[in-house]
Amino acid sequence: MNEKFRATLKSSETEDWLDLHVIRPFCYYCAVFFAKFDVNPNTITIWSMIIGAASAWFFAQGSFYYGGTLGLVYNLIGIFLLMWGDIFDCTDGQLARMTGKKSRLGRILDGLAGFAWFFPIYFALVYRFYMHHDLEFQWLGIENNEQNTLIATGVVFVLAAISGLWGLQGQQRLADYYIQVHLFFQKGEKGAELDNSERQKEIYEQMPKETPFYERWFQKSYIEYTKKQEDVTPEFQKLMAALREKYGSTDNIPQEVRDEVRRHSLPLMKWNGLLTFNFRESWLFLFCLLDFPVGNFLWEIIGMGILYWYVNHRHETFCKRIAAGLSK
Repeated sequence: MNEKFRATLKSSETEDWLDLHVIRPFCYYCAVFFAKFDVNPNTITIWSMIIGAASAWFFAQGSFYYGGTLGLVYNLIGIFLLMWGDIFDCTDGQLARMTGKKSRLGRILDGLAGFAWFFPIYFALVYRFYMHHDLEFQWLGIENNEQNTLIATGVVFVLAAISGLWGLQGQQRLADYYIQVHLFFQKGEKGAELDNSERQKEIYEQMPKETPFYERWFQKSYIEYTKKQEDVTPEFQKLMAALREKYGSTDNIPQEVRDEVRRHSLPLMKWNGLLTFNFRESWLFLFCLLDFPVGNFLWEIIGMGILYWYVNHRHETFCKRIAAGLSK
């Protein structure tokens, strides 16, 4: 089982402790079950989106302070559904590697799954603040009237937008990219999904006219997704350009160069992992249970923002140093 299980992982080097020792082994058995019934991995991804997004309704209603035991139960149901969605999101990739049913659409859907969960959840938390904000107003000494409620809710909505679009989206997009970068230098091009926007644009332009509209939309969205990954990693892009110029093709990169990049990248994987789901959801659960959902937005903007800067800065620094060494 150990070898079969490990064959369903991208790499143990890119998994955090909880994923590697708890979540991934459980998802392996889920993948085995779905494989017996020939379930397509993309189906599991779509289920994960629906289940995770459904948690938003329960988070919107969940408040022990304002709703008593029923509010607590709603929170716990929301937590359960989001964890279930995450389990299916992990299962789809392991199922794809187990059955060989990898696809470009599957890769795109997998990248969108987390956003499909969190955006409705963030809207739900803004609504929850609008309905229940007595504690926050008491702390800040604000009179609880309709005008102040609307103003405060508007501020919280802006925080949610920054948290979701700049925080969640940007942070997870970068974390996913660095995982693929690490896999590229560890396993080579076939062992990673290190996509680039130019190639994705070519795929979009070559799509036949009869291609379903949703697939064209997903592909077009993915072009923008990869472009934003490239925009925040300029030194890595320069490194890749230098490698192509010196060796003609990424297939010809010497092993010692691959090992050097991997040596610098590996210590960052534990910090990079904190930008992904497990660490993020634990804070969401905590703030919801504490009846302070606004705290989640502030944490993502400030706390997770500092972590994002640290990981990006360190990765860009060693890429710049290695690229400089290639020109000597």
